[in-house]
Amino acid sequence: MMTIREIEAACEAKQSLDFSRHEVDAPALSLKKMFYPFGFPAEVSTNCAEVLEIMDDLWGKFEEQYDTEPILVDVHVVECSSMECPPMPTYRFMTPLHIVVADGDNYCVNDLQRSRSQITISRAALQNRLYAGYFLLGTPATHVATRFTTPVHAGCVALDGSGVLLCGDSGAGKSTLSYACARAGWTYITDDGAFVINDREDRMVTGDCHRVRFRPPTAELFPELRGLEITPRATGKPSIELQTAPMSHLQCVQNAQVDYIVFVNRHSGGPQELRPYRLDVARYAIQQVFYGMPEMREKHNETIERLLEAEIFELRYTELDWGIERLQRLVREGR
Repeated sequence: MMTIREIEAACEAKQSLDFSRHEVDAPALSLKKMFYPFGFPAEVSTNCAEVLEIMDDLWGKFEEQYDTEPILVDVHVVECSSMECPPMPTYRFMTPLHIVVADGDNYCVNDLQRSRSQITISRAALQNRLYAGYFLLGTPATHVATRFTTPVHAGCVALDGSGVLLCGDSGAGKSTLSYACARAGWTYITDDGAFVINDREDRMVTGDCHRVRFRPPTAELFPELRGLEITPRATGKPSIELQTAPMSHLQCVQNAQVDYIVFVNRHSGGPQELRPYRLDVARYAIQQVFYGMPEMREKHNETIERLLEAEIFELRYTELDWGIERLQRLVREGR
């Protein structure tokens, strides 16, 4: 087994890593299943059925949408001397490798050039499904965000076939407004992480329509959320996270065509209004989440320029119902 220092030394030398070669007793990966994270094919091979169960929770509800070369994911589950949950990982990006290392039994290498991920995870980590899914088993989605799409920190909803991308800083109210629109009859695509599909002529956006997340104070706005427990988080701010499948009042789809980009400003202190937003400011804000291969930068920029052909606005509001109605008028009347 390679030590962390050996991993880093190999990365600095830009070697192509194949961790299965460094595991003397690497178990055979006899279990295979195809998943479609955000609609893109990913073939998972492993020696443990529990891995496929966690993957199914992460990606199992997504339907196939795109005929791309499959992401190949090898997951080795290994025995360990301690059953304590591993520490929070360290992240390294050394072209073309994105590396996640928690300890000698828990690490992941995402080869962004070959669309391949190799993961070693311990039985102890698998006991904590939140940890396993967030820090290790979910990381192959990095290939989607760096090769096939361009990520945007935004929610997305649609009305009458017109998609509205809801942008803004953390805490601006993107998730709240996305869910509120969905409750009011809009179609829900995602609340906080949108991915613009590369290599298209349109402005197609995909996201995780199968989950919705709220900051705990948001529960005061929606009666159905009151009394729900805060979802344990591996990292980040406390939240309430819910599956959308049981919510019969929501219409959810995996993607939408974006016609409007709206920067959300819920606590502006001024009058409630929808007003045009500066293109250069919008471009700068949207480009802040780029990462991945340097040669993909041009493609990401092209995708963002195509996205910015949509009409761009700022929504300043304090009353949630007013905000929903104003967006509805924008979509249906174009103003």
